[in-house]
Parts: sequence; C-alpha cells; structure tokens
Amino acid sequence: MNSATISIKSVPTNIITGFLGVGKTSAILQLLKNKPANERWAVLVNEFGEIGVDGSMLKGQLSEQQGVYIREVPGGCMCCAAGVPMQVALNQLLMRAKPDRLLIEPTGLGHPKEVMQVLSAKHYQAVLSLHKTLTLVDARNLSDVRYTSHDTFNQQIAMADIVIGNKLDLYQSGDKEKLISYVEERGNNHTEVIFSQKAELPLSLLEGLTASQFLPMHHHKNNKKPLVSDLPIPDCGFIKAINKGEGYLSIGWRFSSNKIFKYDKLSAFLTNIRAQRMKAVFNTNTGAFAYNLSENKLIKTPMNNCLESRIEIIAEYISDTWETQLIACMEN
Repeated sequence: MNSATISIKSVPTNIITGFLGVGKTSAILQLLKNKPANERWAVLVNEFGEIGVDGSMLKGQLSEQQGVYIREVPGGCMCCAAGVPMQVALNQLLMRAKPDRLLIEPTGLGHPKEVMQVLSAKHYQAVLSLHKTLTLVDARNLSDVRYTSHDTFNQQIAMADIVIGNKLDLYQSGDKEKLISYVEERGNNHTEVIFSQKAELPLSLLEGLTASQFLPMHHHKNNKKPLVSDLPIPDCGFIKAINKGEGYLSIGWRFSSNKIFKYDKLSAFLTNIRAQRMKAVFNTNTGAFAYNLSENKLIKTPMNNCLESRIEIIAEYISDTWETQLIACMEN
C-alpha cells in the first residue's frame, strides 16, 4: 500500500457472495441505486471467465458521476496467486474512489473465505473495516446434489453473517424451512436467515462488523499469461476465451465497438442457450442492452452505454455452434 492509499481509513467493506445465477449482481445494483446520494461507493467484481461482463453491466447503468466506482478482476478466483490480482485491483480502486463503502462480489465459483483472508491481511487492517458478509441462496437448489456437494456452495454459507433466500416468489411449500435447517447445519451460530424477492435488500443489512472466520488460503499455479479482457481485439473484430474449474467450463467473446447486433436475432439466440449461466452486454440496432440468462429465463435491461459487446457463458458442456450462431447475429 502506498501513502495515498494509507490515508484511506476504515472503509466499511461487505462481501456479497452466492452461487451461479442467484442474483448477486442484481442485489449489488439495487444497493447502489439506493445508496445515500452524498456517498461514494466502490465495487470490486470478480468473474469466473476471462471476458469480464459484470463490470460493463454495472457501468452501463451507473456512473462515477453518481458516486459509483467499479473495478473488475476477471479470469477466475481473484484471491489466487497470493492475492496479487485482487490487491492490485483493490489498491487502484481505493485510490481512485476514496469510497465511503466497498462492496466485493467474488465469482460464484470462487473461494470467498480466502478473499476474506486477503482483506484481513496486515496492510489492509487500517484501511478496511470488514462488515457483514451476505450470501444469496436460491433455496430450491438444496434439492440438487450439484449444489449441496459443492465445496464452494457450502463455504459461502459457512462464512455468511446473513444468508438471504432470494427468489422467494418462486419457492414451493417447505423451501424456506429447508434453507433454515441447512444453514443451522452448515452455517455459524450467529448466521441470520432472511428472504427476498428480485434481490431487493435494505441497506441496513450491510451495517455491523462481520463475525465470520476464514480458512487457510488455497493456492493455484500463478498463470502469468495475459487475460483476454486485457488483449487488443484483432482485425477480425472479436476475440474468444475459454476457462475451466470447479467442475464448470466458461466461454466468452469480446467484440469491437463498431460491431452491431440485430436485436431480434440476438434475443432468439440467447434465449435458446442451455447453460448454468449467461451474462452479456451488447450494442444492438435498437440500443445497448444487458442480458442475463438463469434457469432458462432471459432478462433484458436497457443500458445507458456499452463500450464493446461482451458475452460469457458458464456451462458443464460447451456447444461448438455458439460462435457461428453469435456471428450470424451481427449486422453485415
């Protein structure tokens, strides 16, 4: 930490975590829209794939003029390689924003307890004040062994100060009780369980110090190859990245800013994708839009701006036809 960052003291910091498609980004967007108008908030976003969509999605709806500062760490778990990618991004974000609050969104396939350990390191102890950790869960997933047997899913619950059963309006009888019992078994004694619809959370949930403990940090090999999110786009007009880990694959593309997509054709393609998760921002012939596919339901949100079109798909299997179909959605 340099002297400029050291002057920043005790920034209230919340980790907001949860598995794929549970509504983390929607929750953060709602919190940002309801923040006090006179405060500056910073958001550090981590994504499993190398393309980086969440940051573009948030920046397309909120701006620094509104007191919102956003920084991405794409390419997998941001705490890996001794936390260096995360520390670099966090230091830059803190220096630029000088925030009144910091929100951190680890990837749904990341390791949130190791993220907390990075934040608890000695050089951040005077800079950050670790407040409540929020974990969003869709209680319907508790009947799916792919979730209940996944170490990251259980780690997210184990570290939570508050578990939020999101998508309450879609629950069946017994789903709420099942989540409460699961948290009693897997969570901590202090963990509170509440429920929400459409990831609408009161700002009061962020207040108060965390009681979570962290585990020893895991280590991955430090892959020093540049991420696709940082590379220039070649003359063909797009660049692709593939990533894998935690039992899932991701594939994503970035497109030059001059590439415009046909709205109707693009919507039809995105609706028919079968994957655990899809997020995208696109410049179309009817404007810029953010796309969010979860549970085979596509949500489209207008954006104020979109510097370049990006898409990331997380799935157990990748289709060989997705790229061809996507390119066919572009205007000639």
